[in-house]
Amino acid sequence: MLSTMQDVPLLISRILTHGSTVHGSSRVITWTGEGEPHRRTFAEIGARSARLAHALRDELGVEGDERVATLMWNNSEHVEAYFAIPSMGAVLHTLNLRLPAEQLVWIVNHAADRVLLVNGSLIPLLAPLLPQLPTVEHIVVAGPGDRAPLAGATARVHEYEELLDGRPDSYDWPELDERRAAAMCYTSGTTGDPKGVIYSHRSIYLHSMQVNMAESMSLTDSDTTLVVVPQFHVNAWGLPHATFMSGVNMLMPDRFLQPAPLAEMIASERPTHAAAVPTIWQGLLAELRAKPRDVSSLGQVTIGGSACPPSLMEAFDELGMRVCHAWGMTETSPLGTVARPPAHAIGTDEEFGYRVTQGRFPAGVEARLTGPGGERLPWDGESAGELEVRGPWIAGAYYNGPDAEPLRPADKFSEDGWLKTGDVGIISPEGFLTLTDRAKDVIKSGGEWISSVDLENALMSHPDVAEAAVVAVPDDKWGERPLATVVLKEGAQVGFEALRAFLSEEAGVARWQLPERWTIVETVPKTSVGKFDKKKIREAHRLGKLDVTKLA
Repeated sequence: MLSTMQDVPLLISRILTHGSTVHGSSRVITWTGEGEPHRRTFAEIGARSARLAHALRDELGVEGDERVATLMWNNSEHVEAYFAIPSMGAVLHTLNLRLPAEQLVWIVNHAADRVLLVNGSLIPLLAPLLPQLPTVEHIVVAGPGDRAPLAGATARVHEYEELLDGRPDSYDWPELDERRAAAMCYTSGTTGDPKGVIYSHRSIYLHSMQVNMAESMSLTDSDTTLVVVPQFHVNAWGLPHATFMSGVNMLMPDRFLQPAPLAEMIASERPTHAAAVPTIWQGLLAELRAKPRDVSSLGQVTIGGSACPPSLMEAFDELGMRVCHAWGMTETSPLGTVARPPAHAIGTDEEFGYRVTQGRFPAGVEARLTGPGGERLPWDGESAGELEVRGPWIAGAYYNGPDAEPLRPADKFSEDGWLKTGDVGIISPEGFLTLTDRAKDVIKSGGEWISSVDLENALMSHPDVAEAAVVAVPDDKWGERPLATVVLKEGAQVGFEALRAFLSEEAGVARWQLPERWTIVETVPKTSVGKFDKKKIREAHRLGKLDVTKLA
């Protein structure tokens, strides 16, 4: 027996149409750094998204599910791309501007991006890469910035506003299969190349509904959210789509992500909600302590990407900003849990204990814990195992190239299709997750991942290094930072500064991934099968048995 309900596909174009009509007066506010912020209503965003779609189709020839990449800050033009590209049937591919150059090149080529939208201020980052990006035929530049470095590009260069000028304010958005690709992000793990995660229209639509629920971010059209989390970081945690569903105003910081301008934004524009990783809030807290501002409007702060120190929660509580902890990953769209205490704990001594967990699973995310032998563990708040999840906005595979089958590595997906998160934790009978460790040795620094294996391989390519093991150690500011444990070849005298310079200049390691902490050992401890025993290294560090040098 079938239902009598209409079968209307869940599409991003419907989110756009709803937001630009029902919530047409809501606004996207982009910080400019000087003078008045730039303001566009949702109705204007909708019209400009239609004009962008016409330009991509008619002028640049984007057809079918071709990938259109963005190398952009959080701003209104990026929001327009968020809606125009998937609504017309193409695939939005957000590029992480913090990745090393070689990873950006690999990602663009793997996705076969044909058009690339870039903010003018990021041209110095893009221009040197263009000779290695043969699939990119068109570059569209938005906003201020010197265009001169693009003069020799083989790809055609266009001005964003000129492309939109004179085109229709409406577009006949196609009726797509809701399971079709809408957007893609790449995530890097411990080893190998970055992995592509492809979100469907359906998954984004359902995820957006969950973001708007009271047990999640609980935002309405009376709110303004400061979207600090980058739009290239798992679709800005789903906020651009969710806000168009509910009419929430968006305050976009563009490239002004330093503590002082963020404090000015809050004091000037009076947002009620904000979302970012803990390091952003640590910097903002120091700024507000040094130079107080009126930030009383900001009643709710969503923190994810890495664990929020309890002391930071307490400090923001004193400022009237209530921190709400959340957990997720690129593969989970990213909403996995949100730490809103249950009703019985509110106002009691138990409340803070719930808030410092990773949070409770929503209805759309099923979770289970798996022990080392593959056994299922109970939700008793004591049994620790690897967290596995599944649901309508959880990845079931990785993108394996234009003509390849989806990739389902055994270390990331179970035989019955659950995502292995690589996180180890416990779950309470009420469904609250507390992460206790990681199954892999990825270093989570300021909400971004650092591969210990990549750092080790780079170090061991130095002519004076015999062995190198890298582990995560606690850091007050970033949550975790890498500790490099090095075995030098006999007679070698190389110093730590030279090794760090080698990583940066010869191995191409991004500056923010470079270790500050270094130690020399006679040998790296190993397991019975010859692998580096990183548990012993971490334990030695915890007990103060390593002679660690911390570089400035």
